[in-house]
Amino acid sequence: MASPSVRWNHLPRVVSRVRTGAGRAYGPRMPIVPDTKDWTWVLERPCPECGFDARAFPRELVGQMVRENACSWQEVLARPGDLLTARPSDDRWSALEYACHVRDVLRLYDERLELMLTEDDPDFPNWDQDAAAVEQRYNEQEPRRVAADVISGAGRLADRFDGVAGAAWQRTGTRSDGARFTVESFARYFIHDPVHHLDDVARGFAVLEGER
Repeated sequence: MASPSVRWNHLPRVVSRVRTGAGRAYGPRMPIVPDTKDWTWVLERPCPECGFDARAFPRELVGQMVRENACSWQEVLARPGDLLTARPSDDRWSALEYACHVRDVLRLYDERLELMLTEDDPDFPNWDQDAAAVEQRYNEQEPRRVAADVISGAGRLADRFDGVAGAAWQRTGTRSDGARFTVESFARYFIHDPVHHLDDVARGFAVLEGER
């Protein structure tokens, strides 16, 4: 990465320290309480949980960051199946569930970015991430397929970000809750999500490893 202040590169190394072996079996869990927080504050200050600073890099690097992040998810999804599907606690997703979420977010943000670049100030259709996790049975999906979909989805979105230039960075779009983004703030807001979830997974693996 061009900017030494971008701190998310440490996450794959955290994940790689987790040992393989027999993990606890995944069984029925309590539904995850929906995350209703407004995360747009990540555009103003570093995230205290994962350390990511969305202001600390040139906007033109977002495409590269998307591709590199997708490669880190390949490492996550190569872990043993029982480790991937175990939740570290009843209020946290498993690594596989986080990976499925990231796959779907890549698709969603590619669609929204296309809208911003081709329409004037579009409104984004609502998307319920928690409903998607339940309806699509995230924790029953095939990790190798999810890994492939993350790579392909990241490639499409990264290519679209790479094609943004000049005044296009200031085109706008509005989320269903009223939050309004420029393409630049949209890019910076977006990239925090898959980076943050690598940190969620690393922390979860650490908990699961400690139970063995």
